[in-house]
Amino acid sequence: MSKVRAKKHLGQHFLNDENIARKIGDTLTLQNYNEVLEIGPGMGVLTKYLLLKDINVTVMDIDTESIAYLKQHYHEDGSKFSIVEADFLKTDLSELFGDKPFAITGNFPYNISSQIVFKMLEWRHQVPEFTGMFQKEVAQRICEKEGSKTYGILSVFAQAFYDAEYLFTVKPGVFNPPPKVDSGVLRLIRKENYKLPCDEKLFFRVVKTAFNQRRKTLRNSLKTFQLSDNLKEDTIFGQRPEQLSVKDFIALTEKIQHDTI
Repeated sequence: MSKVRAKKHLGQHFLNDENIARKIGDTLTLQNYNEVLEIGPGMGVLTKYLLLKDINVTVMDIDTESIAYLKQHYHEDGSKFSIVEADFLKTDLSELFGDKPFAITGNFPYNISSQIVFKMLEWRHQVPEFTGMFQKEVAQRICEKEGSKTYGILSVFAQAFYDAEYLFTVKPGVFNPPPKVDSGVLRLIRKENYKLPCDEKLFFRVVKTAFNQRRKTLRNSLKTFQLSDNLKEDTIFGQRPEQLSVKDFIALTEKIQHDTI
């Protein structure tokens, strides 16, 4: 089988630079896990560097052409290396890994990259590490700190549970077809204590509601929470969401959780 065609509707841009593929493979620290899931392997340019490491590798792709190419060019043994045709966003990952910890990496399709992060966060109890390549501005947003216009829901959710680090930028010319934007590679390492001291469901609601009206102060954007007049006098409610750090959002959630009208 010859090379796989990149499909626009799947957001595919195949990396063809061996050095960058090796560098992405090396973003994994291999600490506290033996299983690695690669999303969107394409023709396996990153896969081959993962297979050099002392880990068990599972690759997952929704593209039947990619799956056929990988099965033809890579030896699948079911234990150290397996190829899965599935949609990551719709897959129950416990069917692949049981309750074992696993890392996630890949050259992620740009059109679903944010959704991949949100899905990964649902599995945070099993994912000690997440690395990979995004559109540059998405990678920067995930790692951004408060006070920036690009700081938002994705930044807060990721950094509540993980230490985020933007690693390096990748130019369009190393892809086929070249995207119209730069790409960025990041690494998220789960915090040692990643359980929040507040109600986690409420935390997600507070952050989403606040950023859905990011230009408003929290006093106005969080009206639906029916807060007591006493709590609304707290100075934090005079701020806009982009001014709050992750710690501030946790503290805000605790205040709302314990509010009594």
